[in-house]
Amino acid sequence: MHRDSNAIQFTALDAPAAEQDGPAGGHAPSPVGPLSSGRLAALYAYPESRGPWMRVNFITSVDGAVAVDGRSGGLGGPGDRRVFGLLRSLADVIVVGAGTVRAENYGGARIPAEDRRRRVAAGRPEIPRIAVVSASARIDPSHRVFHDTAVAPLLLVSADAEAARVRTLAGTGAEIVTLPDVADIAPILADRGLTRILCEGGPNLTGRLLAAGAVDELCLTVAPVLIGGNAPRMAVGPASTPAPLTRRHLLAGDDGALFTRWTVAQGRDER
Repeated sequence: MHRDSNAIQFTALDAPAAEQDGPAGGHAPSPVGPLSSGRLAALYAYPESRGPWMRVNFITSVDGAVAVDGRSGGLGGPGDRRVFGLLRSLADVIVVGAGTVRAENYGGARIPAEDRRRRVAAGRPEIPRIAVVSASARIDPSHRVFHDTAVAPLLLVSADAEAARVRTLAGTGAEIVTLPDVADIAPILADRGLTRILCEGGPNLTGRLLAAGAVDELCLTVAPVLIGGNAPRMAVGPASTPAPLTRRHLLAGDDGALFTRWTVAQGRDER
């Protein structure tokens, strides 16, 4: 039987003080114990920073796999679905690589009506846009990401992308933007007023962002399963790019999953 993600109970195992305690802000202690829906949202609130903030969200198995048979959906349980939806509801824009768009059959974001009203009241877009990163612009113009959506997506392409492909994709209504480098993603989005950025992968895009020093935060779900095989890691690239992390919280869902939030140590004041 499918379990309703809204029925999942989250418990804080380690949630340090100095996290926001509601939409008005204000720092308060974060005791260990069960979390209300409002407290859960507060723990995932974006920093009160003036510039863009790049948050990466992934789910992995205990042994580090990010997919089962090529798709991340095989790892997700009701707790992860709850956090996944919450992170989307908090974001202005969802960044995703073209390979993940194809593998996961992306469409536009779906946000509950109550969250849409809350976003509008806060002066934010009603629904987050999807921003697809595709250096070559090799995406089928009939793909649902262009048509099954309430908000036209952004398509970030390299200057070397074939002009005919770019023109065809522009015909879908997508906004085409030339992307000099992955480090320019956040500034490009911020220029459009999209400062709360959620990146949903995949591993190649995440690896490039990490190498460019463009990742501010990681939200990681650890699913209670071992996968084995040769599934990819969450970030891949030609060279190691260590990025020290500070743990912001550790939560447990009563479905057995663990939920962590980490910020990247870049000398940046997060609050």
